[in-house]
Parts: sequence; C-alpha cells; structure tokens
Amino acid sequence: MGERMNSFGGKTRRGVAIFACCLLPLFSSPTQAERIKDLASVQGVRNNQLVGYGLVVGLDGTGDQTTQTPFTTQSIINMLAQLGTTLPTTQSLQLKNVAAVMVTANLPPFARTGQQIDVTVSSMGNAKSLRGGTLVMTPLKGADGQIYAQAQGNLMVGGAGASAGGSKAVVNHLLAGRIVAGATVEREVPTSLGQGPHIHYELVSTDFGTTQRMVEVINREMGNGTAQAVDGRVVRVTAPEEPNARVAFMGRVENLEVRPMKTMAKVIVNPRTGSIVMNQMVTLDPCAVAHGSLSVVVSTEQQVSQPNALSGGQTVTTQQSEIEIKQGGGALMQVRAGANLSDVVKAINALGAAPQDLLSILQAMKAAGALKADLEII
Repeated sequence: MGERMNSFGGKTRRGVAIFACCLLPLFSSPTQAERIKDLASVQGVRNNQLVGYGLVVGLDGTGDQTTQTPFTTQSIINMLAQLGTTLPTTQSLQLKNVAAVMVTANLPPFARTGQQIDVTVSSMGNAKSLRGGTLVMTPLKGADGQIYAQAQGNLMVGGAGASAGGSKAVVNHLLAGRIVAGATVEREVPTSLGQGPHIHYELVSTDFGTTQRMVEVINREMGNGTAQAVDGRVVRVTAPEEPNARVAFMGRVENLEVRPMKTMAKVIVNPRTGSIVMNQMVTLDPCAVAHGSLSVVVSTEQQVSQPNALSGGQTVTTQQSEIEIKQGGGALMQVRAGANLSDVVKAINALGAAPQDLLSILQAMKAAGALKADLEII
C-alpha cells in the first residue's frame, strides 16, 4: 500500500490555511481599559522556580526498563539504603513499576512554611506511562541549591493508552502529570514590598505611552506627585511605609483602570504548526506575489519473493519505494492593499496558499516592504 507524505502545496493544507486565517478577528475595536494589575507587576514580587529528582512507584508494568536507564537503578539502591535496606551496587534489578522523574513547581511570593503548592511530574527515562503512580518524597531545590519544599503524592495523568498484539492506542500525554497540593513549603523566601517609601511597578511590555497614562491615572486618583515614570517600563509610586497602610494603598492602585496605547503591528508565525496570528494594527501595501508549491510523494509497495519448488529457499518480503517530487507553477497574483485586519485577511486568503507557503510569502512581503508589521517567528 502507498504512503503519502505531507504536501506543502496540497488541497488539504490549503483549506487549513484559509480556516486558520478566518479565525483571526476581522474587526478592529478601540482599546479597552485594563486594570493596573493586568498591565504591570510589583518589582520584587515574583514566583521562584523549584526542581527536584525523584521516583514514581506503583506503576502497572509501564515503568523504566532499568537495563537501559542505570540512573533509575542507582536511585532505587540509594533510596533503599536510606531506609535501612542495603543492596550490593553490582545488583542488577529488573523492575517495571518504577520510573525516574523530574519534579518542578513554582513557589509563589509570600509563601509560608506549611503552605501546599502544586507540582508537575515528568518522566526522564523510557517509561511508557506514569498513570496510577505515586511520587516518593522528593526534595525541591531553588537556584541557590537550598531545599524549599518536599513533594509526595499520587499522580493525576490526563491521558490514557492501551496496547496489545503489536497495536497501540494513546490519548493525550502519559509521561507527565500533576499533583494538586503535592508539595509542602519548608523554607520561606523573604519578599520586600519596595524600598523605603517607594514601590516600583514594571509593565509587562515596554510602552512609553502606556507608562505615561498609568502615571496620570495614579496621580489623578491617589494625589498629584504620587507616581513618576522612571523609564518606558517602570513607574515609581510613593506609598505609606506602615505595612497595613501600604497593602491597602497597593490594593487601591492595582485596581485602577488604564487605557493602554495600541500595540505595535506584529505577525506571529509558528513554522512547526503552520499557525499565523496577527493583531489589528497590521496593514498591507499593494504588491504582486508568485509562489510555486512543492510536494513530495513517497509510495511503498510490499513485494513477496518465493523460491522455486524443491529449491530449499525461503520466502522473503521486500519493500519497493518510489519517490516523486512535484513543482507546481506559480502564477503572478496582485495583492490589494489592506488598511485594516479584515482587508489583510481577505488579501492573504485570495492567494489560496497553504500554511507553509504563507510563511514564505509573509517573509518575502516583509522584505519587500509591503507588510507593515513586525514579523516574529516562534
């Protein structure tokens, strides 16, 4: 039977391209007011990443193959030694219900000792599934090498899978799971709310116009001279030094609404998935585009070779493959100018190109100066 590889110029992908572009918002709307807490964060108030190495036990024969993952065997021997059971280092363990995993978590600001946080558990060996497993107590360390939390608990894996007779079916991902409230904070990270009488708010993205509007709103609501712009991203706010009054003051400030400036025109391209997303500020100048599609077809046939009667030979199966490359001709098409997002989407859809072809076309439009937007490839 023949197998057909992905075609960059096939009709199937062409339909996907048009559908993906139609998902974009077609009408530009005025910028809506947003709360300061959605536009900026307080300097110094942030999460801290934690990581640890541990073992998941209780798997139903879907764990690591210890002969191919020696670190799993070493970890089991070390863990048993800490629990009072000594095994020779040369012992070859044949286990199928244990998997070596990496455990990650985010330590939120102002976390206190005894507080519980969620953890993510990911396989790092050749386990088939972590479903039904239990994470054994694992210390979680920060960037400074200190232990800040201890994780343990039953995994919750969202996927499912089964295999029999050489066939396999998998739904979602089986090699990563979460433990809700699976870690307990053992060490606190000191967090300060500003230095002296000042608090610094940092915008998510640098924008001089939005920064100025934020300063104006704070000064209008909290008193003239309360806020000052440090640069295009940081706003310095004078706040009470008494902790209770400072928290109340910050609660009022972060709920003030600011109408941000319109963002710069940008097109986000993901070549791995063929996704193209653009914001409402993108415009297009008239241009002409000619792009030929390329398709690769691989056909494989199974052939059986049988020996002559009484020859003593054996019947063998061979594969015969044929590879064909097709280059489609590209007609020169005129792309009309687009003053808003709706016009840009219509102009691009008129090309009838597949997603992978659109990536190249957009890059060429940007190089020619017809695409008035910043092209970002992720």
